[in-house]
Amino acid sequence: MVNKGKIVIIGTSNVGSAILNKITDFQLASEIVLIDINTAKAKGEALDASHATSCIYSTNINVHVGTYKDCHDAGIIIITAGPSIKPGETPDRLILAKTNVKVMHSIMSEITKYTKEAMIIAITNPLDVATYYISTHFDYPREKIVGTGTMLETFRLRRILANHYHVDPKNIHGYILGEHGNSAFTAWSTVNIAGMPLSHLDDCFNFSQRIDCKAIEDEVVQVAYDIINLKGWTNTGIAMVACRLIKAVLYDEHTILPLSAVLEGEYGLRDIALSIPRMLCGEGVVKSFEVKLTDAERDLLLRSAESVKKASACCRDL
Repeated sequence: MVNKGKIVIIGTSNVGSAILNKITDFQLASEIVLIDINTAKAKGEALDASHATSCIYSTNINVHVGTYKDCHDAGIIIITAGPSIKPGETPDRLILAKTNVKVMHSIMSEITKYTKEAMIIAITNPLDVATYYISTHFDYPREKIVGTGTMLETFRLRRILANHYHVDPKNIHGYILGEHGNSAFTAWSTVNIAGMPLSHLDDCFNFSQRIDCKAIEDEVVQVAYDIINLKGWTNTGIAMVACRLIKAVLYDEHTILPLSAVLEGEYGLRDIALSIPRMLCGEGVVKSFEVKLTDAERDLLLRSAESVKKASACCRDL
């Protein structure tokens, strides 16, 4: 029987540890199991987090090191394992493809020994390649596999626009779609602030200078590498994304988010994972939406698909 409150985190480096801390902060689990090839690191993270549960404001979450056997009754499994882009390296997540597909193969081979019921949230980069591989190379329910996709880029877009217009970013709606990476694009036709469309925003906010959409798009892509070069890694934003997905599953929200999964003919695309709006609930991804895009935006989506397909070629070798 699945324990919906049990979350397994595979990989306890910068991203995994940040997710662990956010889950405990937001009290989203009754049990958290940490798995890492570096057992000492996982044990240290588990001890540190477990001590924090003594605080009067904390839930008594059971945080401990485990093995893949612990996946047998997990409600959610989060995969963060695998190397990431480091400061000074080529700013393109797709170069990690061959190495991290092998990591995904090893992890999924173990997970599937013990469960095919847990919701799997993939975070390892290149995100879309990893999501595609684990969705198509293992006998696992596809609706229960999702990549965090362009949620983080969408969060960044909202923050940048919020700073520009001096509003709460939660008033900003719209999507960044496509690859979680350099070919991601802003679907400006979906963007609005509290129902006010993009074409009217500058008038509504009494801005004399029109918004520079291209500059904002460039900033959304570049800011990830700025963070990496400044602090060495990104982890806080993606940890918030992971918690947003966990909450949607735990509370059966039927919320719509830009998530990565294998396309089944949307926009004429198949055999590739990309982010488009998808409905997420306790059963996993239950619906994908082919939202109306401009011709230019459809071209950008197709370009993004070609970029990810080239990187996905390494999957054929395993």
